Amino acid sequence: MARPRKPLLSRDRIVEAAGALVDAEGLEAVSTRRLAAALGVSGPSLYNHFRTKDAILEAVADAVSAKVDLSAFDGGKDWRGALYDWAHSYREALSDHPNIVPVLARGPGRRPAGLRLADAVFGAMTAAGWPPAQATRIGALMRYFILGSAVASFAGGFVDDETAYDPADYPHLGQAHLLAERRQEVDEGAFETGLTALLDGLTLQYEALRAGTPGP
Repeated sequence: MARPRKPLLSRDRIVEAAGALVDAEGLEAVSTRRLAAALGVSGPSLYNHFRTKDAILEAVADAVSAKVDLSAFDGGKDWRGALYDWAHSYREALSDHPNIVPVLARGPGRRPAGLRLADAVFGAMTAAGWPPAQATRIGALMRYFILGSAVASFAGGFVDDETAYDPADYPHLGQAHLLAERRQEVDEGAFETGLTALLDGLTLQYEALRAGTPGP
C-alpha cells in the first residue's frame, strides 16, 4: 500500500504552528528548527515560504490582527460606538494571544490585516468630521491603550498571600491579596473604565469641533 502523503507545507501551516508556539512559550521559543520539527519537515523548506524568522512572526501578528472585527466601521454606527465595539474586539483578540503583542506594538508596517485595521479607523474618523491630523492621533491613542491593556494583567501582578503586604509598609494594600483571584473582573473593569474615559474626552473635543469653539 502507498504511504499516506504528508500535508503539503504552506504559509498557513507555518503561521499556525508558529502561533501555537508563541502562545505556549513566547517569542523566544520560535526558531526554524523547532518549527520544522513540529511540521515534520526540514528546516530549509521553511525558507521557500518565509525568508526569516522575523517574517514568520510578522505573519503570526497579522493573523491575530485579522481576527479583529472591523464591521463597526461599515457605517451603521457613529464614530464613538464604532470605536467602542472595535476596541473590545481588538482587546479580545489580543487577550487570546498576549505573547505576540510586542510584535504588534511595532506598528502595522506592511502587514495587510494591520493596515486594513489602521485604514478602517482613520477612514471612519475622517468620515465623521475629525480633521485628518486628529484622526491619526485618535488611531494612535486607541492603539496605545488597547495594546497596553493586553501586555499584562494588573490584578495578576499581586500574590494571593495576605501576609505579603505588611500594613506597616503598605497601609493601603490590605486587600491586595484578593486581586489575583478576581483578575478577570478587575482587568475587564479597568479596560471598560479607561475606554469610557477616553471616549468621553474625545466626545468633548468632537462637540467643541462641531461647534467651532476651542476644545479642552
